Order: sequence, then structure tokens, then C-alpha cells
Amino acid sequence: MEKSELIWLDGRFVPWDEAQVHVLTHTLHYGLGVFEGVRCYRTDDGRSAIFRLSEHTKRLFASAHILSIEIPYTQDAINEACLEIVRRNKLEECYLRPLVFVGEGEMGLSATSNPVRVTIAAWPWGAYLGDEGVKNGIRVKTSSFQRFHVNTMMTKAKAVGHYINSILPSREARTAGYDEALMLDTDGFVAEASGENLFIVADGVVKTPPLTSVLPGITRATILTLLAEQGIPVVEERFTRDAVYIADEAFFTGTAAEVTPVRELDDRRIGTGKPGPVTQSMQEAYFALIRGGKPQHDAWLSYI
Repeated sequence: MEKSELIWLDGRFVPWDEAQVHVLTHTLHYGLGVFEGVRCYRTDDGRSAIFRLSEHTKRLFASAHILSIEIPYTQDAINEACLEIVRRNKLEECYLRPLVFVGEGEMGLSATSNPVRVTIAAWPWGAYLGDEGVKNGIRVKTSSFQRFHVNTMMTKAKAVGHYINSILPSREARTAGYDEALMLDTDGFVAEASGENLFIVADGVVKTPPLTSVLPGITRATILTLLAEQGIPVVEERFTRDAVYIADEAFFTGTAAEVTPVRELDDRRIGTGKPGPVTQSMQEAYFALIRGGKPQHDAWLSYI
């Protein structure tokens, strides 16, 4: 990780190496916290803009509400802090990580008297699954770990502790020589990857799993809009892993992964084994959009 100069912590800008917490921070022990992943891009006119900042902040507050965490700042204050951390660090392009966590104090599970703390960091970060993966597609393995049931965890919260359910599949896949893991739900249907939503293309129709045990991805929502604008039919429905095997195309979406083609699942080539026309079209549209090339969506760009 490439360090930046400053981190926003509880309303103050502090040097990167001084943004520290106590070892008895409650979230460190029990995982009760929420976070977001946000990207800032350099647009075609030379300015920098955070993509869909208000939507990310809204989801941050929704996640906190689901977990009964009261964030001690307004959404507007968090939005402005995100913009300011990019300005002060003089970053043209970066990844932002807003994090809401429960501080030290009571060590019981409920810990209702502990302070709620908020931090926002920003640093340069390239393609999450690699530039080569974005260009040529990645190899994926179906995980032995399932996406948790809707009544086991709250699936609409982007919660800190939930990500053990993503780390285990990710490590399993990478240890076995794959780029990413595909997770099934507890009924055996495709859910999502360890950190991305999945789309497949079959006979001209795009399919993506419905938002049951799936986190409502902001990039996912963006791609659904772009598909509609191009008149490409989309169906949100459950499908099995072998439907992915015989699909014409498949791709992942996510703030970190952006739009990444999947060329292989479980050692089976998908389609031609190369990014297909719909995948390429979505990549082109998405990368144009985040760089200011689609004026109709300029409201999604918060300029620095």
C-alpha cells in the first residue's frame, strides 16, 4: 500500500502514521463496524471526481442503521470529509475507505456505552484484480464456503465482521492458483464473488443474481443502468454454477474490481475464453462514465 500524508479521524486530519487506535477497540475484537470502498478518478477534462460518493455514503449510513450504530456525523459532513481528504493529500486518482467502528471502553458484546468513531483514508490503488485481468479476464474457482444466509447475518450491511465470509474464499482460491472465488448461497445458487457482483450473458440476455443474500453493489446498479441505456435485456434471477459454465460471457463488477471479465470457472472456459462483446461494451461505457464522458450522468461525479 502506498501511504498518503493524512487520514481523517474523528473530525481531524492527522498524519498517516499517527492514525492509531487502542488495542481494546471493540471492533478489533468483535467486528461490529461498517465501511465503504469508494474511488476517485481523473476525468478527461483534467479534474478529479469521486464516483457516486453520495450513494456510497448513503449505504454507509444504511449499514450502520442495520447494525444499530449511530454515526456521530451527518451524511453531508462525511461527503465533505471524503472530498477534503483527497484535496489535502493532493491525489488525482485514489481509493477511499470510510470506516465506522466502535471504540474502546466496555468489553462486553453489546458495549452500548462505547464511542462510535469514524475515519476516512485515501491512497493510490490500481485495478484490484490486476490490469491483465481487466484486459483478458480472470480464472475463478467455486468456493467451498457459502455466502451466509439472510437470517445468519444482515446481508444488506457492508459490515466489518462479515468479511471473514469473503476472506476465507479469497484465500482458498488464491492458494489454489485462481484469481478469485465464486460463492454460492445456502441453497446452492450463485450469489457473488468474495468482493464483487456477477453478471453472465447467455443468448443475448444478461443475468445477475437478485438481491437476496447479495450485497447491493453500487457498481452493479451502475451497470444495470448502462445495460438499459444500450437496450440490452437484463433478468435478475437465480442460476446455478453450471449456468455460468455454459454462458457466452461472464464478468464481475465492484468499486475495486470495476468491470472485470471472467474467462474461466472451475477449469471450464466460458464462451471463447476472452472478454465478449457485452462485457467489452460495459467496460467501455463504465470507463467513459467515471471519467466524465457521459454528461447525462454527471450528477454521479463529485468533483474535487
